[in-house]
Amino acid sequence: MTIWTSSQVNDIGFSPDGKQVVSGSDDQAVYIWDALTGDLVKELKGHTSWVQSVAFSPDGKQVVSGSGDHSVHIWDALTGDLVKELKGHTDWVQS
Repeated sequence: MTIWTSSQVNDIGFSPDGKQVVSGSDDQAVYIWDALTGDLVKELKGHTSWVQSVAFSPDGKQVVSGSGDHSVHIWDALTGDLVKELKGHTDWVQS
């Protein structure tokens, strides 16, 4: 599988079932990919700075992302909708 993006990828992770890959990039987006085909499934936009860390929830239903914009976003992995934005950090969020 090859994942093509136009900017640096900072973090990647597999879904619990191994069928999808999530990546976070310098272009401020989170991407969900089909692990078998490499096709883009969803592009999640909402951060205002690079995305430094990403992960699936243990049940695979949500994705969490941490960013240079000092926030954590929780996304619905199926729809790509932003579920919650967690603010309050005073510096980059990375793991």
